[in-house]
Amino acid sequence: MARLIHLSDLHFGAHDDELVAAVEHKVGELKPDLVVISGDFTQRARTEQFREACEFLERLRDGGHEVLGVPGNHDVPLYDVLRRFLSPLTRYRRFIDDSLCPFVELRGVAVLGINTARSLTFKDGRISRHQIDFIRDTFARTPAESVRILVTHHPLFAVPVGDEIERAVGRNESALDAIEEAGVDLLLAGHAHHASVHSASDLVTRAGGALVVQAGTATSTRLREQNQSFNVIDVDDGAIKLTVECWSRDEFRAIDTKRFENRDGTWRILKAEESAH
Repeated sequence: MARLIHLSDLHFGAHDDELVAAVEHKVGELKPDLVVISGDFTQRARTEQFREACEFLERLRDGGHEVLGVPGNHDVPLYDVLRRFLSPLTRYRRFIDDSLCPFVELRGVAVLGINTARSLTFKDGRISRHQIDFIRDTFARTPAESVRILVTHHPLFAVPVGDEIERAVGRNESALDAIEEAGVDLLLAGHAHHASVHSASDLVTRAGGALVVQAGTATSTRLREQNQSFNVIDVDDGAIKLTVECWSRDEFRAIDTKRFENRDGTWRILKAEESAH
């Protein structure tokens, strides 16, 4: 079995220190094989905010946890115009990760991160043709039986957030074709500060059988209809268990668990009686 913890939207600079400590404590308890962070490490991409994020990552790694992350739109400077357009991710590369397309293989699981943050958009994301080809090529080199996971900050699908719809990345139609051809099983993203899981085919008819998994904000004080939360993903023998750990006054607690099974290339939720067997 492989266990992943999916954090997102840490927003150091607009964070709660109590939540940061609680996340670290829970990660230590859950003992994941990989911690995935789907962007927005900082609130305004300032040096001190990146330094705080870096120290958080160092504590996770000192605890023996491997980390894979991608940038978010808040990791691109907003008000420093020269830096925004000339070197938008220099601080991210210095403090977080020099790679903008990190890749990790675990036993039975392949995880690829892709950067969707851009200088020319203040909030929305975009994916390039080169990145789309890179997704195809990278997953083509992984074993056919591996569960393939793609991590972005911005959702590749337009996903419902309460009564609103969070827009998909630019050039998403080409990306959707690529992830279906590449046999991607899970798409992990954040940005909306709202946890949810959907079948890709329920969002876009032709999208295939992947699961679209959104994480809430783990440590930010900026909420959107939900308390802070993060996801725990267990992959075991062709099945996936997704648990949402939600902040409840003084600790993170599991509030929802769903189990999925791949049937004829499509991930389907198991009913309670099926999960019991």
